[in-house]
Amino acid sequence: MITLLSAFSFGDLSVEYRLDPATGRVGLELVPAYMNAKRQERKQALDPLVQLMIRGDAFPGGFANGHTLRGSVSLDRFAYVSQQRLDGDGEARIITTLRAKDGQELRHQLIHREGASGVEISTLYHNGSGQDITLDMLSSFCLGGITPFIAGDAANSLVAHRLRSKWSNEARLESISVEDLQLEPSWSGHGVANERFGQLGSMPVRKYFPFAAVEDTQNHVIWGVQLACPSSWQIELYRKDDGLCISGGLADFDFGHWSKTLQPGESLQTPPAFVSVCVGDIDLLCSRLVSMQERALKGMALPTQLPVVFNEFCTTWGTPSLANVKRCLDSLQGHDIDYFVIDAGWHASEDMGWEANMGDWEVNETLFPGGFAPAIDAIRAAGMKPGLWFEAEVCGRDAKAYAFSDHLLQRHGQPITVGTRRFWDMRDDWVTAYLEERIIGLLKRWQFDYVKIDYNESVGIGCDGAESLGEGLRQNQLAAHAFMDRLRRSIPGLVVENCSSGGHRLEPLYLGISQLSSFSDAHEEREIPIIAANLHRAMLPSQSLIWAVLRKHDTPKRLIWSLSATFLGVMCLSGDIYDMTPNQWAIVDEAIRFYRRVSPLIQHGTSRRLGPPVASYRHPDGWQAVERTGAVGDKLIVVHVFDQAEAKIQIPLRGSYRLEAQFCDPACKAALQQNILDITLADGACAFYLRRI
Repeated sequence: MITLLSAFSFGDLSVEYRLDPATGRVGLELVPAYMNAKRQERKQALDPLVQLMIRGDAFPGGFANGHTLRGSVSLDRFAYVSQQRLDGDGEARIITTLRAKDGQELRHQLIHREGASGVEISTLYHNGSGQDITLDMLSSFCLGGITPFIAGDAANSLVAHRLRSKWSNEARLESISVEDLQLEPSWSGHGVANERFGQLGSMPVRKYFPFAAVEDTQNHVIWGVQLACPSSWQIELYRKDDGLCISGGLADFDFGHWSKTLQPGESLQTPPAFVSVCVGDIDLLCSRLVSMQERALKGMALPTQLPVVFNEFCTTWGTPSLANVKRCLDSLQGHDIDYFVIDAGWHASEDMGWEANMGDWEVNETLFPGGFAPAIDAIRAAGMKPGLWFEAEVCGRDAKAYAFSDHLLQRHGQPITVGTRRFWDMRDDWVTAYLEERIIGLLKRWQFDYVKIDYNESVGIGCDGAESLGEGLRQNQLAAHAFMDRLRRSIPGLVVENCSSGGHRLEPLYLGISQLSSFSDAHEEREIPIIAANLHRAMLPSQSLIWAVLRKHDTPKRLIWSLSATFLGVMCLSGDIYDMTPNQWAIVDEAIRFYRRVSPLIQHGTSRRLGPPVASYRHPDGWQAVERTGAVGDKLIVVHVFDQAEAKIQIPLRGSYRLEAQFCDPACKAALQQNILDITLADGACAFYLRRI
């Protein structure tokens, strides 16, 4: 009979560990604290606290082999030994130890930090046996018993949510019923059902974000998790009885060609997972998970206010020079911009250009006579801080470094070549020293205040140099992450922008070492506000750098559309600034003033998306609004209408407000009436700052 091992209350969370005395297995459930009394009777086995597969053990049965490594015989080796709670430095740690007879150990760690709206979970495996052990799977987290608030198997009541992603189409919410995923238990209880998904390679949000949620739609309870993993990962929904289970971590051997051999005395720590549960909807759950990312920013050099960044890429399209930097500065001076970023092309080869010339990192002195000093002096004289672009982890076909095969990632003994790129082996001390000189040394020498670190291809399933391709990838990506962290720490006050073809690295580990991240490569497309709104569910808006590319032919309507999207994150400007008219600049200046005013709400608040779902991002229709609410109830509301036909929108405010400021399409009609914001607009954008009264 399953018994309650222990229970802990952390804010509005109830964390419960359950024990099966017959097997020594332990399981974990999270529920909203005040919902415990609403538990219902259900038929469910205890889902183990940790899932693992030890090579040589029997694979799981029930028609599961090849689909999942969950439920393997390896679990039978481990039994509960102890649990301890450690408190200090504003956090509580619950460490649960499971041990095998031969000395192998699993240490499951759950951390709650004061004020956090969720917990952090990870697993440490220790080989205390006298022989080498190869793991083919080890989970970071496992949650069972979803949902305990409906009797039986909760038919027609569970919905799974995940965030799909591809280039220039990031974080699209997919919501699908458990029945449509074929995750109902069978008539006899035999066989297992599972849905395993994730991504393979070095772009951790390619295909999916490392996120999943399950919603009990009858009781409006929703569980969710976000993995912090820069390499291949997986999340798995699993069902055999009344209880739905969810687990995840590193992509396993079947899914991601990962295995790890540990010698006696060696240990392996999994990537952490951020987990929460609440009564509410997907936006509330995501706000709780995303808020846990704030902790990583506390030790960083952050601008005192959200900055306005100018990046010249969509102005010069890869041909920056001292001459056009100065020409840009002539246009930008006096427009309240904080950073001027010199993007790709400063390293161009005289005869082969810049697009396949990454890796040598030698400034082209034809473009920048005397190096960067004259450009930096001009940027500072114009009242801005200088920034520079790198693609640190790759070598282009036209670079000398492309031939340094001994220092490049290989697969099956050959350099991994993707298009025109190869990849540095970031585990190699020679590479570390080379990049220290060529990148960190250059930034220090010329005293840059901002660096954009880009990454524009994926290693794929893995690389040589470890016991499996997936383990080689894991080691390399952790080393790449460590280099980027060292870069930030080496230059006090440096602002780091995390970019990977736009948004391919928007996961918590990379977000935790960079003040800003490029939201997408959809630089001047209609879908920009859609993607920018999506990302509120995955990252802090105060880190989401959103482009507004200004064109000389832009009408006021188009300028307001583009600039309004930047209020969903951090403003980044580019485009035809040489040719902007005074009237166009007046609109930009008005947008910057509004952005400065609402920046505290962008920095600290919770987000809610309103409006019908948008089916086609390339050809959107309908409308969307994002309501960002601060701690005292003030609101930023950003609206985009995609239809040519006039939309009549009503946004209930749940309180009394006055209109403090607005930035609106000239055709917009807006009024506050009885705690409702009424908006009438066709194919345009508007933004409102509402003060709670």
